[in-house]
Amino acid sequence: MRIVYATLAAVIAASVAAQAQTQPYPNRPIKIVVPLTAGSPVDVVGRLVGNHLSAALRQPVIVENRPGAGATIGAKSVAAADPDGYTLLHTAANHVIAPSAFKNLTYDPLKDFAPIGATATMPFLLVVTPNLPIRTVPELIAYSKANPGKLNWGYGLGTSPHLIGELFKRMAKADIASIPYKGGANAVTDILAGQIHMNIGTTATLTPLVKAGKLRAIAVIGEGRYAELPDIPTIEESGIPLTFTFWSGLLAPAATPPDVVQKLSTTLNEVLAYPELKASMAKLGLLPKPGTPQQFGTFLAAERKAWAEAVDVTGVKID
Repeated sequence: MRIVYATLAAVIAASVAAQAQTQPYPNRPIKIVVPLTAGSPVDVVGRLVGNHLSAALRQPVIVENRPGAGATIGAKSVAAADPDGYTLLHTAANHVIAPSAFKNLTYDPLKDFAPIGATATMPFLLVVTPNLPIRTVPELIAYSKANPGKLNWGYGLGTSPHLIGELFKRMAKADIASIPYKGGANAVTDILAGQIHMNIGTTATLTPLVKAGKLRAIAVIGEGRYAELPDIPTIEESGIPLTFTFWSGLLAPAATPPDVVQKLSTTLNEVLAYPELKASMAKLGLLPKPGTPQQFGTFLAAERKAWAEAVDVTGVKID
């Protein structure tokens, strides 16, 4: 009798699995891996977008943080996942920085992923602690040279702020010590505690702290001034030609079926147009970044080239 029940259970399980495979995508929960710390801008955007995707796709969308090693741990796990549309990656520039900055990367950020679409964009801010006698980029540079070895700055290892900061130091010939952190959020905690003096981060993270008087913004890094802080000049206006911006986007494992990628892309663009999502992003200084998988793929290739040049210039390498 036990054998009969076991056989019947196996038949039922196989039947359920077969039915699931024939049902339209998606027919079960979707996991979005964020390869950065909880509370980071990439995480916040991933959760905002994930909530709306869940409602639109009528399936739970679960966000899982897998930070570490410049966001390569989480990315590697998605590259190796089943290419069925149920494990996705929400990431940022660190994804295309990795092949230049890491010596032994075991995956290709372009070939091993299928682009779905970008999600958001915003500028970066260069901030310092308010107790320093520094209100402009020229004053920061002058202070670092007059006080060699006294200033330091923190960053998430292998992230875009990491490269931007090293480019800034090189262009300005500024004497500022570099302190790496597992994630950018940890560097923000330490600058608020007075452990470090300078930080580069997104407007979403740093603008509220600037407005509260806890940090002092001295430059915007992006394609123009930031509306929420109109009196803060761009770093280009301050004499340093840097125009990198924050962006985030959604990818799937490379062999994900084209119809699944298209379904996700179409739905993503739909939710990015929702007024409530736009309003939520606007509160954080974010702009939705809709587009096609092809456009996002072209953008990723261009970003990889630009960041590779930045790595070459700065000499940043991560074991």
